[in-house]
Amino acid sequence: MRRILPFFLVTSCLLATSGSADVVVLNDGKRLEGTLLKQNDTTLWLDIGPMVIELDNNDVKEVEETGDDEVKVVRDDLYHTVQNPRELSSKLQAERVMSSVIKVQTPGGLGSGVVINEDGYAVTNAHVIQGEQDLRAVIWVPQPDGTRKRTTVEDVEIISVNNHLDLALLKMNHPRGDSFPYTPLESYEGIMVGQPVFAIGNPLNMEQTMTEGVISTTQRNFDGLSYIQTDTPINPGNSGGPLFNTKGEVIGITNMGIPSGDNLGFAIPSRYVKDFIRNREAFAYDAMNPNAGHNYQKPPTRLEDGVAPQLRP
Repeated sequence: MRRILPFFLVTSCLLATSGSADVVVLNDGKRLEGTLLKQNDTTLWLDIGPMVIELDNNDVKEVEETGDDEVKVVRDDLYHTVQNPRELSSKLQAERVMSSVIKVQTPGGLGSGVVINEDGYAVTNAHVIQGEQDLRAVIWVPQPDGTRKRTTVEDVEIISVNNHLDLALLKMNHPRGDSFPYTPLESYEGIMVGQPVFAIGNPLNMEQTMTEGVISTTQRNFDGLSYIQTDTPINPGNSGGPLFNTKGEVIGITNMGIPSGDNLGFAIPSRYVKDFIRNREAFAYDAMNPNAGHNYQKPPTRLEDGVAPQLRP
């Protein structure tokens, strides 16, 4: 539902010049100034002083955040978090974070990943690079005209691998020496059931594909680990890619779906990702052992009355 503004009110918004403000750019080129309060998948709320107005997202081209409470990015170890992030629509957030999502290619297949800082460190799944040493990545570099240039990075190094968490840390070197676009990790775990989320990745090699849904449950147990369950479509090639909230934060790394079930996707929570990054030296990759860190074998089958169950008549 859209609230129609009287002409004099629109005019006063367009002419407002005192103090810093957020700017909402409409599809027809008009610019509304005020304080952005919230935006969901359908509606944007803008405080223009005397009143709060509602705008249909279909009428909004972009939002320029220039207010005094602009989001502040804080670097913590190799990753970033944000203070007081703005909640915007999936459409606008996807435009902001798209360039931080990469495609990871190996001789045996492909997956996705997300850049976590300007130096080219990226996170993906361990199973995406398992047993491989010859890696390359595809990035999409923002251009001045708003487009993205597809660029292949040949210099990709494996830093750490944790097979239990199914996480791997990579280091890319930009072919032109530029900084990398990145996306911050969730500052604290505040996810809720029903919360809208979206994923960006390369399912079936369909590059830069966005899918969206909601969080189905925040804690689904598999093999002693807790995963985020979502109805966001997750397909082969999405593995290692980010799951975002509508604040533009990475809340998880997608790593599996259930082929026999519809809309059953799972992501590794950001708390595991942070712990893996902080303790990366414990999982340092050894080039002489493609399975490094440690890849433990399954224990022997328990005996029953001295006889293995499979040997019983």
